[in-house]
Amino acid sequence: MDFSGLEKKIEYTFNNKNLLETALTHSSYAYERKKISNEKLEFLGDSILEFISSIYIYENYDILTEGEMTKVRASVVCENSLYKIAKLLGFSDFLLLGKSEKSSSSREVRPAILADSVEAVIAAMYLDGGLEPAKKFIINNLKQDIEIATRNVGQKDYKTVLQEKLQKHGEVNIEYKIINEYGPDHDKTFVAEVICNGKILATGSGNSKKHAQMDAAKKALEK
Repeated sequence: MDFSGLEKKIEYTFNNKNLLETALTHSSYAYERKKISNEKLEFLGDSILEFISSIYIYENYDILTEGEMTKVRASVVCENSLYKIAKLLGFSDFLLLGKSEKSSSSREVRPAILADSVEAVIAAMYLDGGLEPAKKFIINNLKQDIEIATRNVGQKDYKTVLQEKLQKHGEVNIEYKIINEYGPDHDKTFVAEVICNGKILATGSGNSKKHAQMDAAKKALEK
């Protein structure tokens, strides 16, 4: 089978094409054809996926607590996220499925099979070209979901974390002010300042007063 179309989509060309073929070989096909399935590659790919995503979250979202980072990782390193990647990149066109699986899944390949194949391909990329191509693939395809998950899990904490940091050496007066709002009523943008003991620390914006305050707190923490 010609996998060049998939290689173009994943932006990596394999030196060892057999590795990619194995990564796309479901156990039903392997059983019928006496080949090696992608199950062992799935196992390795799962570990690489968690490792790379953990480093990325740790390096880019150091404001989050350990528990929050764990929640973010769990929300993006999951079957649903990997299924979306597989659908977007057209993995189903290249998967090697046995007759039993083809008949049971009718037209659509089961989400679990597609998600597992993404993990297997990640492992194949690692074995073929080292950590860098696998890292690039993971970050390119998950960074947007990580950003969204981080925003959601961290929003309740930016103001709390800022308060804890500012009050580390004693009580301080922290206040938030909405200094501007613009746009139509159904799509307003609010601008907020966070002020500590009369000094403006940062300005943030958002589609609600709460989100604007959270953004201001986040920017103050980044400073």
